[in-house]
Amino acid sequence: MTKTRRLVSIAVTTVLFAACRKEANELAKQPESQISVEASSERISEEKHDSHGGFVYTLGNQGNGNSVIVYRRDENGKLTFVRSVSTGGKGTGSGLGSQGAIALSDHKSFLLAVNAGSNTISSFKVSNGELDLVSTVNSGGLKPISITQHDGLVYVLNAGGTGNISGFRIIGNGRLIPIPHSTRPLSTANSDPAEISFVNEGRTLVVTEKGANKIISYALNFFGVPAAFHSLNSANATPFGFAVGEDGKIFVSEAAGGAAGASSVSSYKVSYDGTISLINGPVLAGQTAACWVVVTDNNKFVYATNTGSNDVSSFTASASGHLDIFHAVAGNSGKTPIDAALSDQSRFLYALNAGDVSISAFKVNNNGELTTIQTVSGLQTGTIGLAAE
Repeated sequence: MTKTRRLVSIAVTTVLFAACRKEANELAKQPESQISVEASSERISEEKHDSHGGFVYTLGNQGNGNSVIVYRRDENGKLTFVRSVSTGGKGTGSGLGSQGAIALSDHKSFLLAVNAGSNTISSFKVSNGELDLVSTVNSGGLKPISITQHDGLVYVLNAGGTGNISGFRIIGNGRLIPIPHSTRPLSTANSDPAEISFVNEGRTLVVTEKGANKIISYALNFFGVPAAFHSLNSANATPFGFAVGEDGKIFVSEAAGGAAGASSVSSYKVSYDGTISLINGPVLAGQTAACWVVVTDNNKFVYATNTGSNDVSSFTASASGHLDIFHAVAGNSGKTPIDAALSDQSRFLYALNAGDVSISAFKVNNNGELTTIQTVSGLQTGTIGLAAE
Protein backbone atom coordinates (compact mmCIF):
# COMPACT_ATOMS: atom_id res chain seq x y z
CA MET A 1 0.00 0.00 0.00
CA THR A 2 1.43 3.41 -0.97
CA LYS A 3 2.22 6.19 1.49
CA THR A 4 -0.56 8.32 -0.05
CA ARG A 5 -3.07 5.52 0.48
CA ARG A 6 -2.02 5.14 4.10
CA LEU A 7 -2.88 8.77 4.72
CA VAL A 8 -6.28 8.19 3.19
CA SER A 9 -7.13 5.00 5.01
CA ILE A 10 -9.32 4.61 8.13
CA ALA A 11 -12.88 3.52 8.15
CA VAL A 12 -15.51 3.40 10.76
CA THR A 13 -18.43 1.18 10.04
CA THR A 14 -21.50 0.31 12.01
CA VAL A 15 -24.04 -2.22 10.88
CA LEU A 16 -26.08 -4.36 13.20
CA PHE A 17 -29.68 -4.03 14.29
CA ALA A 18 -31.34 -7.04 15.95
CA ALA A 19 -29.77 -9.35 18.52
CA CYS A 20 -29.87 -13.10 17.94
CA ARG A 21 -31.85 -13.38 21.06
CA LYS A 22 -33.64 -10.91 23.33
CA GLU A 23 -31.35 -9.72 26.05
CA ALA A 24 -32.30 -9.85 29.71
CA ASN A 25 -33.91 -6.43 29.97
CA GLU A 26 -35.49 -7.43 33.25
CA LEU A 27 -32.12 -7.37 34.97
CA ALA A 28 -31.64 -4.39 37.21
CA LYS A 29 -28.92 -1.95 36.26
CA GLN A 30 -25.96 -1.89 38.60
CA PRO A 31 -23.56 1.02 39.06
CA GLU A 32 -20.08 0.57 37.66
CA SER A 33 -18.65 1.03 41.16
CA GLN A 34 -20.12 -2.37 42.07
CA ILE A 35 -18.23 -4.20 39.35
CA SER A 36 -16.82 -7.33 40.95
CA VAL A 37 -14.61 -10.20 39.91
CA GLU A 38 -15.37 -13.84 40.56
CA ALA A 39 -12.31 -16.00 39.86
CA SER A 40 -12.57 -19.59 38.74
CA SER A 41 -11.03 -22.15 41.09
CA GLU A 42 -9.56 -24.02 38.15
CA ARG A 43 -5.78 -23.91 37.94
CA ILE A 44 -4.49 -22.16 34.84
CA SER A 45 -1.59 -23.69 32.91
CA GLU A 46 1.57 -21.64 32.50
CA GLU A 47 2.33 -23.16 29.08
CA LYS A 48 1.62 -19.85 27.28
CA HIS A 49 2.67 -16.79 29.29
CA ASP A 50 2.13 -13.07 28.73
CA SER A 51 4.65 -11.09 30.78
CA HIS A 52 3.13 -7.65 30.22
CA GLY A 53 -0.66 -7.96 30.31
CA GLY A 54 -2.90 -5.48 28.52
CA PHE A 55 -6.43 -4.06 28.55
CA VAL A 56 -9.96 -5.06 27.54
CA TYR A 57 -12.63 -2.52 26.56
CA THR A 58 -16.41 -2.71 26.34
CA LEU A 59 -19.17 -0.16 25.74
CA GLY A 60 -21.76 0.71 28.40
CA ASN A 61 -24.31 1.83 25.76
CA GLN A 62 -26.53 3.64 28.28
CA GLY A 63 -29.24 5.97 27.03
CA ASN A 64 -28.35 8.71 29.50
CA GLY A 65 -24.70 8.75 28.41
CA ASN A 66 -22.47 6.23 26.66
CA SER A 67 -19.08 5.27 28.08
CA VAL A 68 -16.13 2.98 27.48
CA ILE A 69 -15.47 0.59 30.37
CA VAL A 70 -11.79 -0.29 30.79
CA TYR A 71 -10.39 -3.45 32.39
CA ARG A 72 -6.76 -4.22 33.07
CA ARG A 73 -5.71 -7.69 31.89
CA ASP A 74 -2.94 -9.32 33.90
CA GLU A 75 -0.38 -11.75 32.51
CA ASN A 76 -2.69 -14.69 33.33
CA GLY A 77 -5.70 -13.21 31.54
CA LYS A 78 -7.66 -12.08 34.61
CA LEU A 79 -9.50 -8.75 34.39
CA THR A 80 -9.75 -5.94 36.94
CA PHE A 81 -12.02 -2.93 36.46
CA VAL A 82 -10.02 0.29 36.00
CA ARG A 83 -12.28 3.13 34.88
CA SER A 84 -15.24 4.29 32.80
CA VAL A 85 -14.76 7.09 30.26
CA SER A 86 -17.56 9.06 28.58
CA THR A 87 -17.83 8.91 24.77
CA GLY A 88 -19.61 12.26 24.57
CA GLY A 89 -22.61 10.50 23.00
CA LYS A 90 -25.57 8.33 23.96
CA GLY A 91 -26.31 4.64 23.74
CA THR A 92 -29.64 2.82 23.55
CA GLY A 93 -29.71 0.87 26.81
CA SER A 94 -30.34 -2.36 24.89
CA GLY A 95 -28.47 -4.69 22.55
CA LEU A 96 -27.63 -3.64 19.01
CA GLY A 97 -27.42 -7.11 17.46
CA SER A 98 -24.05 -6.28 15.98
CA GLN A 99 -20.39 -7.17 16.13
CA GLY A 100 -17.74 -4.44 16.24
CA ALA A 101 -19.43 -1.65 18.22
CA ILE A 102 -15.99 -0.80 19.59
CA ALA A 103 -12.63 -1.22 17.86
CA LEU A 104 -8.92 -0.59 18.36
CA SER A 105 -6.71 0.80 15.59
CA ASP A 106 -3.96 -1.29 14.00
CA HIS A 107 -1.27 -0.24 16.45
CA LYS A 108 -3.63 0.17 19.43
CA SER A 109 -3.05 3.95 19.38
CA PHE A 110 -6.74 4.83 18.96
CA LEU A 111 -10.05 3.40 20.09
CA LEU A 112 -13.30 3.92 18.17
CA ALA A 113 -16.85 3.54 19.52
CA VAL A 114 -20.41 3.92 18.24
CA ASN A 115 -23.09 5.99 19.97
CA ALA A 116 -26.25 4.39 18.58
CA GLY A 117 -28.57 6.61 20.61
CA SER A 118 -27.17 9.91 19.31
CA ASN A 119 -26.14 8.91 15.77
CA THR A 120 -22.48 9.68 16.44
CA ILE A 121 -19.11 7.94 16.67
CA SER A 122 -16.23 8.74 19.01
CA SER A 123 -12.45 8.45 18.85
CA PHE A 124 -10.01 8.20 21.76
CA LYS A 125 -6.24 8.43 22.02
CA VAL A 126 -5.02 5.33 23.87
CA SER A 127 -1.95 5.17 26.12
CA ASN A 128 -1.44 2.26 28.51
CA GLY A 129 -5.18 1.91 29.09
CA GLU A 130 -5.69 5.65 29.54
CA LEU A 131 -8.34 7.06 27.16
CA ASP A 132 -8.39 10.66 25.97
CA LEU A 133 -11.59 11.58 24.09
CA VAL A 134 -10.54 13.38 20.91
CA SER A 135 -13.71 13.73 18.85
CA THR A 136 -17.40 12.82 18.70
CA VAL A 137 -18.88 13.34 15.22
CA ASN A 138 -22.02 12.54 13.24
CA SER A 139 -21.94 8.96 11.92
CA GLY A 140 -23.23 9.86 8.47
CA GLY A 141 -26.48 8.01 9.08
CA LEU A 142 -28.83 6.73 11.77
CA LYS A 143 -28.09 4.26 14.58
CA PRO A 144 -24.42 3.35 14.08
CA ILE A 145 -23.83 -0.20 15.28
CA SER A 146 -20.44 -1.37 13.98
CA ILE A 147 -17.15 0.34 13.19
CA THR A 148 -13.89 -0.71 11.53
CA GLN A 149 -10.53 0.84 10.74
CA HIS A 150 -7.40 0.15 8.77
CA ASP A 151 -4.30 2.30 8.56
CA GLY A 152 -6.09 5.58 9.33
CA LEU A 153 -9.23 4.84 7.33
CA VAL A 154 -12.49 4.32 9.26
CA TYR A 155 -15.92 3.13 8.15
CA VAL A 156 -19.08 2.89 10.18
CA LEU A 157 -22.23 0.86 9.62
CA ASN A 158 -25.51 2.67 10.23
CA ALA A 159 -28.50 0.37 10.76
CA GLY A 160 -31.25 2.99 11.15
CA GLY A 161 -33.48 4.27 8.35
CA THR A 162 -32.65 2.43 5.15
CA GLY A 163 -29.11 1.75 6.40
CA ASN A 164 -25.75 2.80 4.95
CA ILE A 165 -22.00 2.86 5.40
CA SER A 166 -19.96 6.04 5.71
CA GLY A 167 -16.23 6.77 5.78
CA PHE A 168 -13.87 8.89 7.87
CA ARG A 169 -10.17 9.53 8.27
CA ILE A 170 -8.22 9.68 11.51
CA ILE A 171 -5.91 12.68 11.46
CA GLY A 172 -3.49 14.21 13.92
CA ASN A 173 -3.96 12.97 17.45
CA GLY A 174 -7.08 10.98 16.58
CA ARG A 175 -9.58 13.48 15.20
CA LEU A 176 -12.21 12.05 12.86
CA ILE A 177 -13.10 13.85 9.64
CA PRO A 178 -15.68 12.58 7.12
CA ILE A 179 -14.60 11.43 3.66
CA PRO A 180 -16.59 13.27 0.96
CA HIS A 181 -18.84 11.07 -1.21
CA SER A 182 -18.08 7.96 0.89
CA THR A 183 -21.64 7.18 2.04
CA ARG A 184 -23.14 4.15 0.30
CA PRO A 185 -26.42 2.19 0.67
CA LEU A 186 -26.76 -1.41 1.74
CA SER A 187 -28.22 -4.04 -0.60
CA THR A 188 -31.79 -3.07 0.26
CA ALA A 189 -33.81 -1.18 2.83
CA ASN A 190 -34.52 -3.22 5.97
CA SER A 191 -31.51 -5.45 5.37
CA ASP A 192 -30.89 -5.59 9.15
CA PRO A 193 -27.06 -5.42 9.01
CA ALA A 194 -24.76 -6.81 11.69
CA GLU A 195 -21.09 -5.99 11.05
CA ILE A 196 -18.71 -4.04 8.85
CA SER A 197 -15.01 -4.77 8.50
CA PHE A 198 -12.04 -4.20 6.23
CA VAL A 199 -10.66 -7.14 4.27
CA ASN A 200 -7.61 -7.47 2.02
CA GLU A 201 -5.42 -4.96 3.87
CA GLY A 202 -8.03 -2.24 3.69
CA ARG A 203 -8.87 -2.56 0.00
CA THR A 204 -12.35 -4.02 0.51
CA LEU A 205 -15.26 -3.43 2.90
CA VAL A 206 -17.56 -6.32 3.85
CA VAL A 207 -20.98 -6.13 5.54
CA THR A 208 -23.24 -8.94 6.74
CA GLU A 209 -27.00 -8.46 6.35
CA LYS A 210 -29.14 -10.61 8.64
CA GLY A 211 -32.48 -9.61 7.18
CA ALA A 212 -31.46 -9.96 3.54
CA ASN A 213 -29.38 -13.15 4.11
CA LYS A 214 -26.56 -11.57 2.16
CA ILE A 215 -22.89 -10.76 2.45
CA ILE A 216 -22.09 -7.58 0.56
CA SER A 217 -18.86 -5.80 -0.27
CA TYR A 218 -17.50 -2.58 -1.67
CA ALA A 219 -14.07 -2.39 -3.30
CA LEU A 220 -12.36 0.87 -2.32
CA ASN A 221 -10.65 3.15 -4.82
CA PHE A 222 -7.28 4.87 -4.37
CA PHE A 223 -8.88 7.57 -2.20
CA GLY A 224 -10.63 5.13 0.14
CA VAL A 225 -14.06 5.74 -1.43
CA PRO A 226 -16.36 2.76 -2.15
CA ALA A 227 -16.51 1.83 -5.83
CA ALA A 228 -17.61 -1.58 -7.17
CA PHE A 229 -20.43 -3.29 -5.25
CA HIS A 230 -20.86 -7.07 -4.93
CA SER A 231 -23.17 -9.39 -2.99
CA LEU A 232 -23.61 -13.10 -2.31
CA ASN A 233 -26.40 -15.06 -0.67
CA SER A 234 -25.12 -16.58 2.56
CA ALA A 235 -24.68 -20.35 2.86
CA ASN A 236 -27.14 -20.46 5.76
CA ALA A 237 -29.78 -17.98 6.91
CA THR A 238 -29.06 -14.94 9.11
CA PRO A 239 -25.38 -14.15 8.46
CA PHE A 240 -24.25 -12.27 11.54
CA GLY A 241 -20.77 -11.57 12.89
CA PHE A 242 -17.58 -12.46 11.08
CA ALA A 243 -13.85 -12.64 11.60
CA VAL A 244 -11.28 -11.62 9.00
CA GLY A 245 -8.44 -14.02 8.27
CA GLU A 246 -5.48 -13.77 5.94
CA ASP A 247 -5.60 -13.56 2.12
CA GLY A 248 -9.18 -12.31 1.94
CA LYS A 249 -10.76 -15.11 3.98
CA ILE A 250 -13.69 -14.37 6.27
CA PHE A 251 -15.42 -16.69 8.73
CA VAL A 252 -19.11 -15.87 9.12
CA SER A 253 -21.59 -17.02 11.77
CA GLU A 254 -25.06 -17.88 10.49
CA ALA A 255 -27.76 -17.84 13.17
CA ALA A 256 -30.36 -19.66 11.01
CA GLY A 257 -33.12 -17.43 12.35
CA GLY A 258 -32.48 -18.71 15.87
CA ALA A 259 -33.72 -22.24 15.08
CA ALA A 260 -32.59 -24.75 17.71
CA GLY A 261 -29.36 -26.54 16.78
CA ALA A 262 -29.33 -25.08 13.26
CA SER A 263 -26.72 -22.33 13.39
CA SER A 264 -23.42 -22.62 11.58
CA VAL A 265 -20.15 -21.02 10.56
CA SER A 266 -19.05 -20.76 6.91
CA SER A 267 -15.86 -19.55 5.27
CA TYR A 268 -15.72 -17.24 2.26
CA LYS A 269 -13.08 -15.71 0.01
CA VAL A 270 -13.25 -11.98 -0.78
CA SER A 271 -11.18 -10.90 -3.79
CA TYR A 272 -9.51 -7.50 -4.13
CA ASP A 273 -12.22 -6.44 -6.58
CA GLY A 274 -14.85 -7.29 -3.95
CA THR A 275 -16.23 -10.50 -5.44
CA ILE A 276 -17.24 -13.02 -2.78
CA SER A 277 -17.20 -16.81 -3.07
CA LEU A 278 -17.96 -19.64 -0.65
CA ILE A 279 -15.01 -21.76 0.49
CA ASN A 280 -17.01 -24.23 2.58
CA GLY A 281 -20.06 -24.39 4.77
CA PRO A 282 -22.42 -24.24 6.37
CA VAL A 283 -20.57 -26.16 9.10
CA LEU A 284 -23.03 -26.96 11.90
CA ALA A 285 -21.98 -27.62 15.48
CA GLY A 286 -25.50 -28.45 16.68
CA GLN A 287 -25.76 -25.19 18.65
CA THR A 288 -28.28 -22.35 18.59
CA ALA A 289 -27.88 -18.75 17.39
CA ALA A 290 -24.18 -18.58 16.56
CA CYS A 291 -23.68 -14.85 16.23
CA TRP A 292 -20.17 -13.59 17.03
CA VAL A 293 -16.91 -14.93 15.58
CA VAL A 294 -13.17 -14.49 16.18
CA VAL A 295 -10.11 -16.11 14.57
CA THR A 296 -6.70 -16.62 16.15
CA ASP A 297 -3.68 -14.71 14.88
CA ASN A 298 -2.26 -17.87 13.26
CA ASN A 299 -5.59 -18.41 11.42
CA LYS A 300 -5.85 -21.98 12.71
CA PHE A 301 -8.75 -21.73 15.16
CA VAL A 302 -12.15 -20.05 14.88
CA TYR A 303 -14.46 -19.49 17.86
CA ALA A 304 -18.17 -18.65 17.74
CA THR A 305 -20.37 -17.61 20.66
CA ASN A 306 -23.78 -19.27 20.64
CA THR A 307 -26.34 -16.86 22.04
CA GLY A 308 -29.08 -19.46 22.31
CA SER A 309 -26.91 -22.27 23.71
CA ASN A 310 -24.94 -20.24 26.26
CA ASP A 311 -21.61 -21.62 25.08
CA VAL A 312 -18.68 -21.23 22.68
CA SER A 313 -17.94 -23.53 19.73
CA SER A 314 -14.51 -24.00 18.18
CA PHE A 315 -13.50 -24.86 14.62
CA THR A 316 -10.22 -25.62 12.89
CA ALA A 317 -9.34 -23.72 9.72
CA SER A 318 -6.95 -25.03 7.07
CA ALA A 319 -4.57 -22.87 5.05
CA SER A 320 -7.19 -22.77 2.30
CA GLY A 321 -9.88 -21.63 4.77
CA HIS A 322 -11.69 -24.98 4.98
CA LEU A 323 -13.53 -25.30 8.32
CA ASP A 324 -14.07 -28.38 10.50
CA ILE A 325 -15.70 -28.67 13.91
CA PHE A 326 -13.13 -28.87 16.70
CA HIS A 327 -15.45 -28.81 19.72
CA ALA A 328 -19.19 -28.23 19.48
CA VAL A 329 -18.94 -26.95 23.05
CA ALA A 330 -15.43 -25.64 23.62
CA GLY A 331 -16.36 -23.59 26.67
CA ASN A 332 -19.39 -22.70 28.77
CA SER A 333 -19.99 -18.98 29.02
CA GLY A 334 -22.42 -16.92 31.05
CA LYS A 335 -26.02 -16.44 29.97
CA THR A 336 -26.65 -15.28 26.38
CA PRO A 337 -23.08 -14.73 25.12
CA ILE A 338 -22.78 -12.06 22.45
CA ASP A 339 -19.58 -10.18 21.59
CA ALA A 340 -16.19 -11.89 21.68
CA ALA A 341 -12.58 -10.72 21.47
CA LEU A 342 -9.10 -12.26 21.48
CA SER A 343 -6.18 -10.58 23.22
CA ASP A 344 -2.82 -9.90 21.57
CA GLN A 345 -1.25 -13.08 20.19
CA SER A 346 -4.58 -14.83 20.85
CA ARG A 347 -3.59 -15.95 24.35
CA PHE A 348 -6.99 -15.21 25.86
CA LEU A 349 -10.60 -15.22 24.68
CA TYR A 350 -13.26 -12.98 26.23
CA ALA A 351 -17.03 -13.28 25.77
CA LEU A 352 -19.57 -10.65 26.79
CA ASN A 353 -22.76 -12.19 28.16
CA ALA A 354 -25.95 -10.15 27.74
CA GLY A 355 -28.21 -12.34 29.88
CA ASP A 356 -26.26 -11.97 33.13
CA VAL A 357 -24.27 -8.90 32.01
CA SER A 358 -20.87 -10.46 32.64
CA ILE A 359 -17.62 -11.22 30.84
CA SER A 360 -16.31 -14.78 30.60
CA ALA A 361 -12.53 -15.15 30.33
CA PHE A 362 -10.82 -18.18 28.78
CA LYS A 363 -7.21 -19.14 28.23
CA VAL A 364 -6.51 -20.27 24.64
CA ASN A 365 -4.07 -23.14 24.87
CA ASN A 366 -1.53 -23.87 22.15
CA ASN A 367 -3.70 -26.72 20.85
CA GLY A 368 -6.79 -24.48 20.61
CA GLU A 369 -8.47 -25.86 23.72
CA LEU A 370 -10.16 -23.35 26.01
CA THR A 371 -9.65 -23.22 29.77
CA THR A 372 -12.02 -21.16 31.92
CA ILE A 373 -10.25 -18.44 33.91
CA GLN A 374 -12.77 -16.05 35.41
CA THR A 375 -16.20 -14.42 35.33
CA VAL A 376 -16.43 -10.63 35.64
CA SER A 377 -19.87 -9.49 36.79
CA GLY A 378 -21.64 -6.24 37.55
CA LEU A 379 -21.93 -4.61 34.12
CA GLN A 380 -25.09 -2.75 33.16
CA THR A 381 -27.84 -4.17 30.98
CA GLY A 382 -27.28 -3.12 27.36
CA THR A 383 -23.46 -3.31 27.44
CA ILE A 384 -22.13 -4.13 23.97
CA GLY A 385 -18.89 -4.68 22.08
CA LEU A 386 -15.49 -6.02 23.11
CA ALA A 387 -11.95 -5.06 22.13
CA ALA A 388 -8.81 -6.52 23.64
CA GLU A 389 -5.08 -5.85 23.62
